[in-house]
Amino acid sequence: MGNTLKEMQDISGALQCYTRAIQINPAFADAHSNLASVHKDSGNIPEAIQSYRTALKLKPDFPDAYCNLAHCLQIVCDWTDYDTRMKKLVNIVGEQLEKNRLPSVHPHHSMLYPLSHSYRKAIAARHGNLCMEKISCLHKPVYTHPLDLKASGGRLRVGYVSSDFGNHPTSHLMQSVPGFHNVKEIEVFCYALSPDDGTSFRNKVTSEAEHLVDLSQIACNGKAADRINQDGVHILINMNGYTKGARNEIFALRPAPIQAMWLGYPGTSGASFMDYMISDAVTSPLELCEQYSEKLAMMPNTFFIGDHKQMFPHLAEKLIITKDGKVKETSAVINATDLGALLNTDDLRVIKTRTTNGYQCGDGIHEASILHTVVEFKNQQHNAMLSVLSKGQPFGTVGQTQVHSGVLIQQLNSKVASGEDPATNIAILTSRAMYNLPEDTVVYCNFNQLYKIDPATLKSWANILKRVPNSVLWLLKFPSVGETNVHQFIQQLGLSVNRVVFSPVATKEEHVRRGQLADVCLDTPLCNGHTTGMDVLWAGTPMVTMPGETLASRVASSQLTCLGCPELIAHTRQEYEDLAVKLGTDTQYLLTVRSKVWYKRLTSPLFNVKMYSRDLELLYQRMWQKYERTKNVDHLAAAAGGSNL
Repeated sequence: MGNTLKEMQDISGALQCYTRAIQINPAFADAHSNLASVHKDSGNIPEAIQSYRTALKLKPDFPDAYCNLAHCLQIVCDWTDYDTRMKKLVNIVGEQLEKNRLPSVHPHHSMLYPLSHSYRKAIAARHGNLCMEKISCLHKPVYTHPLDLKASGGRLRVGYVSSDFGNHPTSHLMQSVPGFHNVKEIEVFCYALSPDDGTSFRNKVTSEAEHLVDLSQIACNGKAADRINQDGVHILINMNGYTKGARNEIFALRPAPIQAMWLGYPGTSGASFMDYMISDAVTSPLELCEQYSEKLAMMPNTFFIGDHKQMFPHLAEKLIITKDGKVKETSAVINATDLGALLNTDDLRVIKTRTTNGYQCGDGIHEASILHTVVEFKNQQHNAMLSVLSKGQPFGTVGQTQVHSGVLIQQLNSKVASGEDPATNIAILTSRAMYNLPEDTVVYCNFNQLYKIDPATLKSWANILKRVPNSVLWLLKFPSVGETNVHQFIQQLGLSVNRVVFSPVATKEEHVRRGQLADVCLDTPLCNGHTTGMDVLWAGTPMVTMPGETLASRVASSQLTCLGCPELIAHTRQEYEDLAVKLGTDTQYLLTVRSKVWYKRLTSPLFNVKMYSRDLELLYQRMWQKYERTKNVDHLAAAAGGSNL
């Protein structure tokens, strides 16, 4: 009964059932494991860990409980006996695959462990086969697919399937893509797997896509697939993969002639019913194609995209606030879509306007006009206001302009805070004091969930902090229970806990905006910051990364290459540490790199959704042309030059 209630998303009911089962039989290991699963899905990680450990005491040979416990410990950075744990986990997966069982490691978690590419691909394949088994009971005949574009009037019908059309990182990335598609060539269908959450994100997709179909109202996967097939979709896009809310059984029924993975899941589907993986040559070089079951369809720049230019236009410019003549561009800043009103007031003194006339990269000096305006409050009253704002006052007044505290935007306008509405006609102050960050210190940051950190990464970060004594590492309480474990590990490496500063998770707008306060972002090599990488780059903060071989470990390299900053990509752990140290100790080099990132985020293709959408259309057209000619799929190299918009 508990399992049924959990499937129905009745978490409270499932919790009661499992608890009652344990009361009846305290030695029932499966009930403890099921209870742990509910706690885990609810974000109650300490309770989940305790229940999984109880299950394993009662039943030591319990692969599901062991692997789920390992994931919970990864979430909170508990690396006790880490190497032993990883070795046992790999052995469990190997034995399960050999016996053709469904592995206890979920496909979405497999990228976090030292598994081979063949193991990861096989784990995904088992889940793909499970989808095939589930649909077999429907006994549905094979669908007839369109052979040409006649029925659609010459337009290519593309269907995006996602449970994340709403307030979700995936929508934060791609919500403008449907509206930027060329309606003369592409007919867009968005198939929502979740109900309308009432946000502007959902409304934007609904209003800008030619068709929005709410498949959450069609519980039967067979009937949902019927609807897609009846719509005559030519290319069906899977944006979930094996993430929460996925309905891969729809794809297993093959309602469209071409089916492709895109954006929302950082790995292979392992499924015979998915034809293409939309990627790029940096993220998925052809020499690594064996780790994918799909054929690779390459975008010309990067497969990743972010809607930041539309969502956060107020971060395109900034005023750098200085005190006592000291200029530190990451200490305190004011952002607004129109800074003119502030600059024209008598309350501020423009003390320095710094223009960097060139930045250096591997192929020489490049000219660029990069303007930063540095201002100082003229009187003690406004200096005091700066201090009060940093300590929690909602706003202060400069001339005729209200300047709002960057940590209280939720109280001012919840839709601006969530990123649903752009912060137009609002001036926002962000300062290090708001986050207890030291003023005259190099701040390295990483805003990923803590599960993306492994012992090797934190050791590298500790090495960097040791070599840059006047520095701190800024992390998120994501989750908060991981903070103690990170601090303990840092102490074991010989550093004081005050070298690592934790902040709470923030609303979307604040999360992106406060990235301006960090000097350098240190990416997690195990599993990169994907959306968070875009967030920090839009804030103008350089990101240092080190690619591995998995898709999840190469996304940041793709973003930086598209941005035009490949010099921030290290290829060994030593290079990674050395580059971070150079940025932390060579002030001029740091200023040069920061100026380049600030400029390139506005001029490179990375945040250009219109260009990206056109490049995606061209790729779709090539997929279809290949299908029309051969009815087969094959790797599609990036088209030379892209759309050139």
